[in-house]
Amino acid sequence: MWFKREHKNRRLSHRHVLDVRLRSEQVRASRVRLGFAVIGIPCVVLFGIYLLWRTCEWTLDRLVYDNAEFAIQQVDVRSDGVIAPDQLRNWSGVKPGANLIALDLASVKRNLEMEPVIDSISIERVLPRTLKIRVTERKPVAQVNVPRTDGANGVVISVFQLDVTGVVMQPLDPRMCVVPLSQMEDDRLPVITGLNVSQLQPGHRIVLPQVQAALQLVSAFGRSPMAGLADLRRVDVSAPGVVVATTGQGGEITFGLQNLEQQLRRWREIYDWAQRMNKTIASADLAVSNNVPVHTLEVSAMPFAAPKNSTPAPIRRKNV
Repeated sequence: MWFKREHKNRRLSHRHVLDVRLRSEQVRASRVRLGFAVIGIPCVVLFGIYLLWRTCEWTLDRLVYDNAEFAIQQVDVRSDGVIAPDQLRNWSGVKPGANLIALDLASVKRNLEMEPVIDSISIERVLPRTLKIRVTERKPVAQVNVPRTDGANGVVISVFQLDVTGVVMQPLDPRMCVVPLSQMEDDRLPVITGLNVSQLQPGHRIVLPQVQAALQLVSAFGRSPMAGLADLRRVDVSAPGVVVATTGQGGEITFGLQNLEQQLRRWREIYDWAQRMNKTIASADLAVSNNVPVHTLEVSAMPFAAPKNSTPAPIRRKNV
């Protein structure tokens, strides 16, 4: 009896071991299939996406980016100022024959905006072979003369120009422009004096309140009641809180930094009063709101200089 029980138990144990091994192999096989599914399916999907991307890239290269039908044949450049179209094309960096679709318009815009004389740019693709560029130039309203020594111990004058917002520019080389040299020699610009020359960096904007007020004064003067009766030759910005303008007729007019148009109207009132008295204004402090200090002289005692016409409108030509 004892041997039979032992034999029976051994058979049951052997069957149990086989069942356990079978289930383990099934589980292992199931895990392997699951692992292949988890890893293989994403790999197949990624490979399919890669093939699709390469196919699209090849198609775009063949049909668009390498297509001679989109090679740039014309760069249509127009400006509201005086810069020659060929100079603007050179600054843009656009190469003839470059692909119009592949062209980086942001890069072209940056190339042009690096030039301080350019205010804004708009760029447009005109399919199939034309690039259209429209340029707005900065207009100088004043200049700063900086004396420098040259190698021969002489003195030369470096000229910097300022637009109405205070952006510093260097005068354009007449060879870059579409107007005659005689029109480019613009001595009509008032001269700003008393400025720290270290701030005269092309492309840099001077935000000093006196400089901003001086530029606003120059801009407003041309449409003020004094236009045609006097002309601004210099504006001194060295004193805090005021700017001092010197006219071509020898007068010195002090302005506060605010309400410049009102001060210009007050100047006209004083001018008319002095004319009725057969006098001319030697100096006036318009920064004082009440009881304006005015120093007058007899007309014959002041050096006469015929005032220039009010500042003419800047030359604006549509360059094609």
